[in-house]
Amino acid sequence: MKIDDAFLDVADELGFEELTKIQELCIPEILSGKDVVGQAETGSGKTVAFALPVLNEVYPKEGLQVLVLTPTRELCIQVADVFDEFGEALGIKTVKIYGGVSIQPQIKALKTANVVVATPGRMLDHIGRKTIDFYDLKFLILDEADRMFDMGFIDDVEEIISHTPSDIQAAMFSATISDDVYVVMERYLKNPVLIKTQPEVDPTKLKQSCYDIHEQGDKFSLLVHLIKNETQGLAIVFCATRTESDFIARNLRNQGVNAAAIHGGMSQNKRLESLDRLKHEKIDVLVATDVAARGLDIKNVTHVYNYDVPGSAKEYIHRIGRTARAGEKGEAITLLTPRDHDNYRNINRDYGGNIKMKELPKIERVPLLSRSRNEQPRRGGSRGGYRGRPRSGSSRGRSSSRGRSGRSSGRRSSGRRHSRR
Repeated sequence: MKIDDAFLDVADELGFEELTKIQELCIPEILSGKDVVGQAETGSGKTVAFALPVLNEVYPKEGLQVLVLTPTRELCIQVADVFDEFGEALGIKTVKIYGGVSIQPQIKALKTANVVVATPGRMLDHIGRKTIDFYDLKFLILDEADRMFDMGFIDDVEEIISHTPSDIQAAMFSATISDDVYVVMERYLKNPVLIKTQPEVDPTKLKQSCYDIHEQGDKFSLLVHLIKNETQGLAIVFCATRTESDFIARNLRNQGVNAAAIHGGMSQNKRLESLDRLKHEKIDVLVATDVAARGLDIKNVTHVYNYDVPGSAKEYIHRIGRTARAGEKGEAITLLTPRDHDNYRNINRDYGGNIKMKELPKIERVPLLSRSRNEQPRRGGSRGGYRGRPRSGSSRGRSSSRGRSGRSSGRRSSGRRHSRR
């Protein structure tokens, strides 16, 4: 079996030139009907690796045939967009299901959905309300499975699986194969093919460095200096808490840096707005908690700043993986203060990456706004007029509506299948 020419036409219009490693290995196995477990980092092209072969077997007007579960709302939207790009022009309807927004439009949209991309909590809500029907379901995909289980969703996922037909084809994609991933794999997948690929982040193109800052008050001043003087493209600054993310973003804007925050405490619309502004290069710096470290593929990020040092090598790797993607160069910079040394030693011990300690540059101390929005900054410092370097972008046309060539509408058995319990 091969991918329908109609999908290949869409891929060509979207600018796809060749398959990535994970796509090359997964697509034939999924097309052949096998269950698959893929270990690959975000940015490796894994969404297309399961979307293309799955869509190849989806037919409009034949009900809900694909369920994809994702750990976060942002990833849910990102994955659904890929299904839309390939399927919309062919009449395949994809619906996004996540919390934080009204459930009524989702209930209406589910009545005509062919593909559903969902977060576990809101999916359980629909199951409980009986507003979703898995009768025609053919495929179940668990995306970023390790992240889902890290976030405590394993019981939710197993509950959702128990409501799906027993003979569906399943696939799991994960950056790491944790014990929880193995449990679900062994319990619910049928003789799965395990596919592992090397990370798409090229270590030869990723420069990692660290600054040892003796005075806590110099930390923000150094960040401003580096962003204004050494950052040519988009940047992500990682902070430990929601409060710190808002605080640093506000202070960067006060220094003339076009920055926005994103974290779990923001409304869904605000989070999506921040992401959209970075992706469309309307801002230059995204200040984030680790909600943005996993699952999101943001292009053209040249610098990652660890304003707060992560607690483990695993999180460090996920953070720095936002840059040096798809053959491009990138730089990951960690700002180390005395309270960060324990975490930094753990990262060096467990990660073993080539992190180079750099000498502190001569910086100008800049003022910090008070934690209270109503108070003014202390005197001193200066406001810069930083803007990232000019960038050029290109828009890609979407496929015009067309029929599928040589497709049969062969359906599976019309008899109801037994649900997994």
